[in-house]
Amino acid sequence: MPKHGKKYNEAIKLVEPDKLYQPAEAIELLKKLSYVKFDPTVELHMQLGVDPRHADQMVRGTATLPAGTGKEVKVLVFAQGEKATEAEAAGADFVGIDDYVKQIGEGWLGFDVAIATPDVMSKVASLGRRLGPRGLMPNPKAGTVTFDIARAVREVKAGRVEFRVDRTSLIHMPIGKLSFSEEQLLANLSAAIDAIVRAKPSGAKGQYVKSMTICSTMSPGIRLDLPTALALKVA
Repeated sequence: MPKHGKKYNEAIKLVEPDKLYQPAEAIELLKKLSYVKFDPTVELHMQLGVDPRHADQMVRGTATLPAGTGKEVKVLVFAQGEKATEAEAAGADFVGIDDYVKQIGEGWLGFDVAIATPDVMSKVASLGRRLGPRGLMPNPKAGTVTFDIARAVREVKAGRVEFRVDRTSLIHMPIGKLSFSEEQLLANLSAAIDAIVRAKPSGAKGQYVKSMTICSTMSPGIRLDLPTALALKVA
């Protein structure tokens, strides 16, 4: 078992180990648990009843967080002509094709999200081995391969996040910063849960969502009451 510091051990005393918390109550408590000197990221962790080894049980998609992520997102767009101009106007940080394909091939990864138009994916495909393992490869299912470039850039900048179930059937998703108001965090939590529930694959059998926990960077986790969390309404 990993050893925790004195501050963590003091924080975990505030969490009742066998209690399932109401979402609003959990967010209120989460703010009391933080002991770090920076503004930590708040995360949602969901255990799903799927087997991601089967293609029809893979869970992935995007969620648009109403209050944003609290993080400045650097967006790279692979596009040409009019679509490149649209990307620049929408606020993309980097726009182009060949130069960025070369830079990434040489090791550059100075962006958080990559978006591409379908017509240039033949050039971007060579970056799969470098971008794929890092979750940065443009993908139609994640809305990052599209001709609606301006919309995609604006959504990512405004707070759209990608999620994907890992090999242990868990989803980990940032839902904002601890400095957000309780109302903002609750709205983001609602949007995240709704997006994951909507992404339920056709092959999922039995109980889809098995557990939910929220935490902030370096804090103990707080388990949520499933029925209440699943009943949250997206504003």
